[in-house]
Amino acid sequence: MNTKEIDNKLPIYQLKTKKKVIDYYVNWTKNDQYNKDMIEWNYQAPYNAAKLFNKHSNNKNMKILDAGCGSGLVGSELKKIGFNNLYGADFSEDMINQVPKKIYKNLDLIDLNKPTKYSKNTFDAIICVGTFTYGHVKADALNEFIRIIKKNGLICFTINEGIYLEYEFDKKIEELSSKKDWNVLKFSKSSYIVNKDVEAWLCLAKKL
Repeated sequence: MNTKEIDNKLPIYQLKTKKKVIDYYVNWTKNDQYNKDMIEWNYQAPYNAAKLFNKHSNNKNMKILDAGCGSGLVGSELKKIGFNNLYGADFSEDMINQVPKKIYKNLDLIDLNKPTKYSKNTFDAIICVGTFTYGHVKADALNEFIRIIKKNGLICFTINEGIYLEYEFDKKIEELSSKKDWNVLKFSKSSYIVNKDVEAWLCLAKKL
């Protein structure tokens, strides 16, 4: 499947600017439509990422940033399996307003394409699902993840298959490995939005 075919899978994939994406979420979140669509489309990424993350972590109290938390789907999956020290961040206030109570200890309105307010070594782990996709967050955000996570911390993330090469995630992952900023523990194709026939790369890395 080539990039153009994936471009046409969802209307939001055709939006290229931050403003257009944020405006899209304003309407998408009305009447809980976003969450309804994720169920209808069989959005598997939150479950897959949480399952992989859980396999490599044995501390349920670790401080985890859900970067690009959206409506809290990933946080909900992590909560189900016992993780309770969760923090969320997203660039859409409308999406954050959809998050159920008691999932995250704090929610921040943050553009992950820019340096964050977090200090070095703030988090034990970062999970980022559905955020590395068309018109959203670019590969350089991984540099910021490295900065704000502690040594030996886990970074678990998905990359929409359609933008993996276009946004040069392949080069960024190799760069961080070559610089010994991290060690990639798992990297494989994974189910993503099943009923729209879109897959993602699922990666788990440990900061060195």
